[in-house]
Amino acid sequence: MHIKTATAALLASLSPLAAIAAPAPTDTVVIGGQREHYRSLSATGATKTDALLKDLPQSVRVLTSEVLRDAGVSTLAGALDLASGISRQSDLGGLWDSYAMRGFTGDPNFGSDFLVNGFSSSRGYNGLRDTASTQSIEVLKGPSAALYGRGEPGGTVNIVTKKPRFVQERSISAAVGSINTYRTALDVTGPVSDTLAYRVNAAWQQGESFRDTARRDTLLLSPSFVWLAGEHTTVSYEVEATRQKAPFDRGVPAVNGKLGAVPVSRFLGEPGDGRVTVKSLGHQLFVQHALNDDWSLQSGLSYRDSELAGFSTEANNLLADGRTLRRQRRHRDFSAADTSGRIELLGKLSTGGLRHSVLFGVDAYRFDDRRVQLRRNPSAANPYAIDIFQPAYGGVADPLTLSIDTLERQRAHGFYAQDQIDLGSQWKALLGIRYDSADQTVTNNRLKTSSAQSLHASSPRAGLVYQPAKALSLYATAARAYRPNSGISIDNRAFEAEKSLSYEVGAKFDALGGKLSSTVALYKIDKKNVLTTNPANADFAIPAGEVGSRGLELDVAGTVARNLQLSAAYAYTDATVTKGDKTIRTGSRFPNVARHSANVLLVSSFKLGEAKASVGGGASYVGKRMGDVAASSSFELPSYSTVKLVAAYAPDRKLRIALNIDNLFNKTWYASSYSQMWVAPGTERAATLTASYSF
Repeated sequence: MHIKTATAALLASLSPLAAIAAPAPTDTVVIGGQREHYRSLSATGATKTDALLKDLPQSVRVLTSEVLRDAGVSTLAGALDLASGISRQSDLGGLWDSYAMRGFTGDPNFGSDFLVNGFSSSRGYNGLRDTASTQSIEVLKGPSAALYGRGEPGGTVNIVTKKPRFVQERSISAAVGSINTYRTALDVTGPVSDTLAYRVNAAWQQGESFRDTARRDTLLLSPSFVWLAGEHTTVSYEVEATRQKAPFDRGVPAVNGKLGAVPVSRFLGEPGDGRVTVKSLGHQLFVQHALNDDWSLQSGLSYRDSELAGFSTEANNLLADGRTLRRQRRHRDFSAADTSGRIELLGKLSTGGLRHSVLFGVDAYRFDDRRVQLRRNPSAANPYAIDIFQPAYGGVADPLTLSIDTLERQRAHGFYAQDQIDLGSQWKALLGIRYDSADQTVTNNRLKTSSAQSLHASSPRAGLVYQPAKALSLYATAARAYRPNSGISIDNRAFEAEKSLSYEVGAKFDALGGKLSSTVALYKIDKKNVLTTNPANADFAIPAGEVGSRGLELDVAGTVARNLQLSAAYAYTDATVTKGDKTIRTGSRFPNVARHSANVLLVSSFKLGEAKASVGGGASYVGKRMGDVAASSSFELPSYSTVKLVAAYAPDRKLRIALNIDNLFNKTWYASSYSQMWVAPGTERAATLTASYSF
């Protein structure tokens, strides 16, 4: 058998988390001769196997590259706005991705959790993620701890990167946008030999902001390789290097609890602080080997180091005159190293007339996080103030003093097993169990103290699928999850791990001959030891006691008519503190999580003479949200709706010109809040013109 033919068969049988694209003309799924741009049949991250979405007892939304392209999305945050049940959270002054799924945000010491090709890639300081190297984004609702260990019960995001091909393909794009924004991206892939292929993805972007004096530069470089090492073995290697430079920007204050007193463009930091630099360098290595037609081994290693450094000036409090803002100044010097590895055995077998797809795995990681922060709060002698209505920059704070100097070490390993059982023509089951052991040490060099704890947790899940008709799947699932909490409390104690229990029932339906897919899900999640910002000192977190989330979600994607693509989502999320204390009130809603949210994108394709064209539009709605967690606060972020227009023109197969206009009616909106002093405004109207050329 020819080596490429044999390897293509091998890759088709293995988990696509690490699979490399064998020769193929397109990534678009083809069903019945129709290109299903917005609809995906499978998501590899849900089970680490090639199970179909309709066979999974879980709500899963796959955001395909076509959806991201048509929506004009170039960031992870913009992509997740297209899914249900995801809320934007405070993003550390615009330096990292932060979101909540079904109300749960994750560790406030870092950006929100996400995976890249099945490996955790959010521990540390990795900036705002660019989608230039992204093939698809899998939004896996509900706990995935039975496979991945530590994680949120609200869900997991798995980013699948673009893979090398043995067919030569090259494309370059250039974009110009509002406020002097420029972007260029490169995607080149092809064979080096009969057994070696490469791919290089790169993106560079710079631009001003609707925020005064703010300017951001980002750079991404991601080369990857695949080696067909033998008839049954494949080796792949990926590198991802990123750098971003941006001012630390806490947004605008709410004056007496009300927003709108100052324009959303008003920057109240100090331009003289310069920009904060965030760097990240990641490596991933995968090896896959087929033992026979039914059994295979797959393994992977991941290493990522990252750093964040720079000065910031941040609002502290507003004086009684309603215009004088006292400010604090900080310098952050954070760095982290994250190493992880896994090895898995996959197989198929039959017992007692039942067919099983089984997975056995072991993994481990070590994570080191060093944080040094200098800080100076305002004093009576030097309030380091600014007039929020007539700002005059150039203030000088008192000399900084050391406020944080910590080193945290995490060491963990886990064992897991999963069985997907075909119970017959209409019934399927999914059983999984994982056991984790973790050691955590936090050393406070400033106070010359340390704390340590060992954690042990089991994370089972069980689900059942009933398919009364070919186009309909009904499912129910239950799962437990855990998550170690990073950092220390204000009294220098390590936090207990979060523990959660979740239940979910739902239905998946394919309409219009399978061209349109929809999922509706009802869920209930209860969780203990969730961390949130300490209202008494924003440098520290506190456990919020017990919290709960319950809700309804609907996702729809696919073709609704000939050449008419639809992506739509709706979520009702009731996320509240179920057992609070004097600091956080029982019954209070989670900050930044709206009860109602929805979005829709509709794109029509047609011909203009011999050319192809498309035009469409989208809309997003987010309801009112709590703005902070203080028990005494009733501060809310207002609801908002925004509209976007998208259009594209392709005179031939090589050239595509696209125009996207976001926030068409230039509505004022607020994306998230950390407190009444730190509210992040949403972007004003922005237009982007992009030309892409394939050769």
